[in-house]
Amino acid sequence: MNFPQLVSLANYLASHGFLCLRFTCKGLNLGYRTKAYSAVLAYLKSNEEYKVAGVFLAGRSMGARAAASLVRMACVQDDLFIQGLVCLSYPLHPPKAKSKLRDEDLLLITKPILFISGSADDMCDKTLLTNVVSKLQAHVKIHWMDNANHGLTTKGKTLEDALPEINEQTLLWIQEILKH
Repeated sequence: MNFPQLVSLANYLASHGFLCLRFTCKGLNLGYRTKAYSAVLAYLKSNEEYKVAGVFLAGRSMGARAAASLVRMACVQDDLFIQGLVCLSYPLHPPKAKSKLRDEDLLLITKPILFISGSADDMCDKTLLTNVVSKLQAHVKIHWMDNANHGLTTKGKTLEDALPEINEQTLLWIQEILKH
């Protein structure tokens, strides 16, 4: 939850009029994370104070996988509350294990997806993600950050240098989806 990318993105989107709810999940167990994400989403759906009409789910790395799992379930159930998915540094495969794709949830998603990934991410090979995206039913945009690693940083630059690009690309994509 306190990854600089997520803090910056939430603040940026909030400054443009979007309600942002952030939460954290301890541990790397995908099932546990998905269950926690589901509980947060149920709370947001039922909360009378905010009266939210729809949401975009987002996550970074394993959080993106948990968000994708939830969006897949929403697609299967024809749930219109979730309007799209933002994946920062989606871990398509383990490092040095490109044959072990983590694409099963992605293949069943019909909602729009934005991937923001580093072209040098050792957990998301550019060619493999492009191939997976070509099989998806969803409208997908991939924004590649040149020479960025899994943390979305590049040699000689700080994460602070990358944050405006991440934020602006996400806002523009959400605005585009909401137009349609």
